[in-house]
Amino acid sequence: MIKLFHLKLKLIRIFVLYTSFAAGFAYSAVVYSSENVLTVGVVPQFDQRQLFRNWKPILVELEKITSFKFKLVGSAKIPIFEKQFNQGIYDIAYMNPYHALKAYASQGYIPLVRDKVKIKGVLVVNKKSPITSVRQLANKTIVFPSPNALGASLLMRCILIEKFNLKFKSKFVHTHSSVYLHVAKNLVAAGGGVDRTLVREAKALQDRLRIIYTTPEIVGHPMVVHPRIPDAKRQAIKLALFKLFATDKGRELFKHIPIKEMIPASIEDYQPLVKYNLDKYSKK
Repeated sequence: MIKLFHLKLKLIRIFVLYTSFAAGFAYSAVVYSSENVLTVGVVPQFDQRQLFRNWKPILVELEKITSFKFKLVGSAKIPIFEKQFNQGIYDIAYMNPYHALKAYASQGYIPLVRDKVKIKGVLVVNKKSPITSVRQLANKTIVFPSPNALGASLLMRCILIEKFNLKFKSKFVHTHSSVYLHVAKNLVAAGGGVDRTLVREAKALQDRLRIIYTTPEIVGHPMVVHPRIPDAKRQAIKLALFKLFATDKGRELFKHIPIKEMIPASIEDYQPLVKYNLDKYSKK
């Protein structure tokens, strides 16, 4: 499995070199070189207002360090975000680990940095619910952000089906916040999220929820860059991210992403996900 994965990586690298020179170069001339603005995409785990509140100050600081211009491009729903990175719309993007593998395969996006702290998917029920175990959710409705939200949906549904042999109805409600609200309001039996988004919610909302299952740990979300961006510029962005994170102000800003401990990232970091065969549960 591992040898096959690395063989696929080599083939993808060859393909990316060819396509980025042919198709990607034309796109670069229009979006990147002419405007000299780097487009930034962010997986919409939260609503757009919160994403812009979290990311805009970071991009402002990166502009001061690099003298590059950054433009945050919003996407209200995860499927829209997926479509945009698969088309190479973003120069830089923050995405989940499954997206990182897909973005590498489709466009050759290169991981730059990630959080050292791993994430876990969580299955929550209303705090007053009589449900205490996964098996009690048989034939009930469970909400998820979107089909391909990794820890909250994709891995969670895979485990519920493969490990617990659970039959349930899936409903997708676009964001993690919406999942937690549906469960808190007793609109559904349970919902899938991740530990790091749950703790970002208001305490009043957290207090209305209870975790009944936690997935195995997953390597954290990376920031990736499109291969059309010259290597020198990629390295400058990477160094700027670490320089910003090294400051008190930077760590405070990244805390809201959340990135608690920034480290370098590579596509090989996400190879362990291959064993789950997540494509079986993904939505193209």
